[in-house]
Amino acid sequence: MTIRSIHKFCGLVFPFRRLLLYIFCLLLFASDSYAQFAPVVGFPGTTAIPGDSSAFVAWASGCTVYRGLRCIEVPDSGYATDGDSSSALGPAGQNGTVSLGDSGIAILTFPSPIVNGPGFDFAVFENGFDVGPPADGLAFLELGFVEVSSDGVRYVRFPCIDNVQDSSQISNAIPMDGSRLNNLAGKYVWDYGTPFDLNELIDSPGLDVNNILFVKVIDVIGSINTAIGTHDSRGYIVNDPYPTNFASSGFDLDAVGVINQKGVAGIDHVATTNVEVYPNPITDVLQIRTYQSGPSIVQITDMNGRLIISKAFNCGTELWLDCLPTGVYNAKITNQLSAFSKLIVKQ
Repeated sequence: MTIRSIHKFCGLVFPFRRLLLYIFCLLLFASDSYAQFAPVVGFPGTTAIPGDSSAFVAWASGCTVYRGLRCIEVPDSGYATDGDSSSALGPAGQNGTVSLGDSGIAILTFPSPIVNGPGFDFAVFENGFDVGPPADGLAFLELGFVEVSSDGVRYVRFPCIDNVQDSSQISNAIPMDGSRLNNLAGKYVWDYGTPFDLNELIDSPGLDVNNILFVKVIDVIGSINTAIGTHDSRGYIVNDPYPTNFASSGFDLDAVGVINQKGVAGIDHVATTNVEVYPNPITDVLQIRTYQSGPSIVQITDMNGRLIISKAFNCGTELWLDCLPTGVYNAKITNQLSAFSKLIVKQ
């Protein structure tokens, strides 16, 4: 509602009531204007972090992708195919992007755990782009939910808010205002990361915010059709471009950059480099070696968290996995000094 339409509406009532209603309408209009979050790139107060920022101390070194359909309402639409898992590795803007498709998932791992340090702890990059003059702050954005895990089994989602209207479907021709989004990956355009602060999840059961080994990015199905759409942390529908029935469907993951990492800035180090897990992918025997004293335990779980193998060992061991079905599994090795997790692919 514009100021002009508010004035026209308020002019239909008696003078005293008109004044009160006019004030109310102005307050309502103002609250709508300011009920927003960090502004878009180039505006004061933005939290966007450029890909070449010195704040980043590491980048994702492993990625497993589970593609979604190009259009979830069309079963024979096929899966998204643009890019591959290696596209999400390394610094932003260097290896292209991998498209997840509708509700597709990417699980990323890192050279050393992410920790809850000062300020933001990591950032997710997508390939959105400005639409129209930069001063308008409007862009083509595709959004994703972000979850983290310290064991590869329990994932906790960042509480997210989408204050974009849900009365009409956003299509590929409709730009979005990123300032109405919070804790949704893809809030910012290409080469600017959307940052996340682990302190928001500090009280989450089963999550060690000082030992984050996995970051999961899940494509938002931006349909306002409640039968298939996805919702923010308040239960409100998330509206973003839909459908995107082509090879680059869904969230286009560029990179995940680490800001606070174990072993950096005086944070206690967990020596993940003291563990070797190979080969990967595997067909039969998984080799595990540790280069530190004391007993260790290896646990193999599937992606639903079901324990498949648990074995104690000292310096090294081998696991016969030839009977396991083809798929992705999590190998977790723990001892008194460290915890290490790695996604392995069984062929």
